[in-house]
Amino acid sequence: MPSSVMHHGDALAILPTIAPATVDAVITDPPYNSGGRTNGERRSRSARAKYVSGDAQHDLADFTGDNRDQRSYITWLSLVLEHALRATVSGGHCLVFTDWRQLPATSDALQVAGWTWQGTLTWYKPVNRPRRGGFRAACEYILWGTNGPYDNQREIYLPGMFSASQPGGRQRRHITQKPVDGLLAELVQICRPGGVVLDPFAGSGSTGEAVLASGRSFIGIELSEHYHQVATERLADIQAPVD
Repeated sequence: MPSSVMHHGDALAILPTIAPATVDAVITDPPYNSGGRTNGERRSRSARAKYVSGDAQHDLADFTGDNRDQRSYITWLSLVLEHALRATVSGGHCLVFTDWRQLPATSDALQVAGWTWQGTLTWYKPVNRPRRGGFRAACEYILWGTNGPYDNQREIYLPGMFSASQPGGRQRRHITQKPVDGLLAELVQICRPGGVVLDPFAGSGSTGEAVLASGRSFIGIELSEHYHQVATERLADIQAPVD
């Protein structure tokens, strides 16, 4: 029977409490600490100011932890991913979201933490931002790493590119929410059937929803009290018995 646990707190404090080699896959969307043309702009602007269009029709809550400069981001994410590696079984997988600005830094952090970098996946967003005089900002990326060699004899063939739009309307619960259909539902298949997926930055619980729907179990960590509550209620609704 799939289960879920949502921890409230800092990932660096909670990850060491997870028993070693008890997680089969890490799938996470850390604060990108991106946006802005300079380090000063990245540190001084809120996450909402960086990632939400001025004409957005929602008033979703902001989140903290998105104002590190490049060196601090690499150091911080390396520590998080190192703790996640300790919790992951040999051969387990790690998928980490990033944008184009932080892709090199995120790949450094992944490898410093001890994961073996296996490739980069692309998430194409049909609804995206145009750039006057240049190319559209249409993609984000997912870095794939493994805890040493992985089982390449498993009969599963997953795509390397995904096309899905962010949820809208009442389905939108987080300012950087990732879609379940077409993206997360596909990514969770990298975890063995019946396995456990860990998300150190659970947000509103989208990864948890995809994990539970696939028959796997979920461990989430979320720093924001508001989003921890959103994720907890969302996952409870999914697991609630049907009369």
